[in-house]
Amino acid sequence: MILKRKMYNKLLDLKNNLNGTKALLIEGARRIGKSTICEEFGKNEYRSYILIDFAKCPDEVKDYFQKHMNDLDTFFMLISVYYGVKLYERESLIIFDEVQMYPKARECIKYLVADGRYDFIETGSLISIKENVKDIVIPSEERHLKMYPLDFEEFCNALGEEQITEYIRKCFSERTPLENELHHKAMLLFKQYMLVGGMPQSVIAFIESKKDFDRADIEKRDILSLYRSDIMKIDTRYRSKVLTIFDRIPGLLSQHEKRVVFNDVAAGSQAARYEETFFWLSDSMISNECFLCSDPNIGLSINESRTYVKCYLGDTGLLVSHAFDENELLEDEVYKQIFGDKLNMNEGMLYENAIAQMLTANGHKLYFYTHYNNEKHRNDIEIDFLISNNSKLKYKIYPIEVKSGKKYSIESLKRFKEKYSNRIGECYVIHPRNLSFKEDIVCIPPHICLLYTSPSPRDS
Repeated sequence: MILKRKMYNKLLDLKNNLNGTKALLIEGARRIGKSTICEEFGKNEYRSYILIDFAKCPDEVKDYFQKHMNDLDTFFMLISVYYGVKLYERESLIIFDEVQMYPKARECIKYLVADGRYDFIETGSLISIKENVKDIVIPSEERHLKMYPLDFEEFCNALGEEQITEYIRKCFSERTPLENELHHKAMLLFKQYMLVGGMPQSVIAFIESKKDFDRADIEKRDILSLYRSDIMKIDTRYRSKVLTIFDRIPGLLSQHEKRVVFNDVAAGSQAARYEETFFWLSDSMISNECFLCSDPNIGLSINESRTYVKCYLGDTGLLVSHAFDENELLEDEVYKQIFGDKLNMNEGMLYENAIAQMLTANGHKLYFYTHYNNEKHRNDIEIDFLISNNSKLKYKIYPIEVKSGKKYSIESLKRFKEKYSNRIGECYVIHPRNLSFKEDIVCIPPHICLLYTSPSPRDS
């Protein structure tokens, strides 16, 4: 089963616009479908293609990159013969899969792109990890693309629910509630998405098994095991610390504040080392980090504080399986209890992780905000996420609060709005109910947010 991914259209647009002047580098966590989308693209959009998988290609092929960069006629002839594929000038694609496994090939992109005969796509995980780039010159002839697990819209499309996503799109654009029955259906789809996640193998297993959560769980646990194996291969200086943080992610998210104070993890100089481990997980795209913004203003990163961090798993479906890792398999009945809100589990962490996943996939760097009241000796403002419209002419901040229950307070959001009224576009509450307005705060269901969190056109 081939899943329809938005990345395909991005590749097609860049193929037509760049015309071979740059290689495309697709970065993403393991098992999100990078190789699959490239092969599908090569089959459909080119007369021929070659995929070189550096995770398992022989030394003979690797030697071609060492010996023949000064004689590209010979280089292309050798790989054409080895893979048994005829290459056609400006009609063939060469894919470097898992290019981080052989950085020399990435360095050669400079000469291969300049030659101009063929198009090139690279895929990789851990692309920016120091160990994978320390001995090479990074080519400027690359266009970087981030790829993530399936988003909610892609998930719905895979289940044959294209019409409901179009309807959701229309309702959000017009700021009108969905029909109650369709809102209920959309929420059921959203809950399925939270539990299954967006990893292609788990989605396919879920669909082909006619919505068996057990089958999806098996695939997710295989992926979590793969991530653990990857962690065990990294530098021994960081290995145990990265594994510790990876194992603690469900526990951290189940806490009320969810944030980590580095000095609480380890004191003194050890804290800085743990900080590096968080960013290893982020660079590998296994996790999504959310930083404290102490003063929400133009350029959120300017006031970024790395004293605190919230660490979300890159896929919410993986988070569910990770949270129950004491079980070899999460039984279908347990999934149904979670699905029906009958299990004593912090559903809020799933909602918040899903929103973090969506915001990241839409190109937003994650920030949160807190304000400590000295008189009350506690935080009196806590905002889950801050995004901006990135407008140079009318820059605005959009605070987002995530609520998993139907009863909640918006006092924190109101205080934030009062404090920074001149900087704010719209204020959002994400909740399980249908679209509504509380005063001038927009309350939207998560299925809308997962599709369209870009600020309102009227405020951009």
